[in-house]
Amino acid sequence: MSRLPVTCPACESLLEATRLACSSCDMQLEGRFEFPELLRLGRDDLDFVLAFVRSSGSLKEMGKLLGQSYPTVRNRLDEIIEKLTVPARDPDGERRKVLDAIASGKMSVKEGAKRLKEIGS
Repeated sequence: MSRLPVTCPACESLLEATRLACSSCDMQLEGRFEFPELLRLGRDDLDFVLAFVRSSGSLKEMGKLLGQSYPTVRNRLDEIIEKLTVPARDPDGERRKVLDAIASGKMSVKEGAKRLKEIGS
């Protein structure tokens, strides 16, 4: 099975899901849904996190499992933590981008109003 893409192949911006469907009852939900942060990790990083959880969060155990020193494992974990650190949300900046897109004709007024409502106050 293919891995779920989380970034746009054209501009590398983060993708969002707009429709979810139940394969059992055919219920569908539409909206704008963010992907969980862990899904944004690459396969190797995600495998590391899963092994870390399975080893009860023991870096010493991870070192044994991977055949690496404690400092190497610690550095790898720190790198993953850095990737998962989400910058603070900037609602004003988001609103400016929407308004600029409307002004330049890249977004309809209707879509812009919808996005501004989603951003909130």
